[in-house]
Amino acid sequence: MIHNLKIRECFADPVLSGEKSFEVRYNGDRGFQKGDIVNFRVIDESGHRVAHEVNSVSFKITYVLSGFGLEHDHVAFGIKKLDCLIGGW
Repeated sequence: MIHNLKIRECFADPVLSGEKSFEVRYNGDRGFQKGDIVNFRVIDESGHRVAHEVNSVSFKITYVLSGFGLEHDHVAFGIKKLDCLIGGW
């Protein structure tokens, strides 16, 4: 499955560099699973789209954690950068 997710500008650079290799997200309507693809669309504080390099690559979910101190219907998942954009926006 491919998930198209918004991401704030302040998190986009660390995600792109690999420094931030995880996401914590609401999972009540998504069903994130290991092997799924994530595409990010950078937005600013007002919710407007922003041009950013992370918009042009995809990430693969490598691990999904639920429970263990996370809010109900939330997960933390590991991501790994892929070489290209798969099924982008």
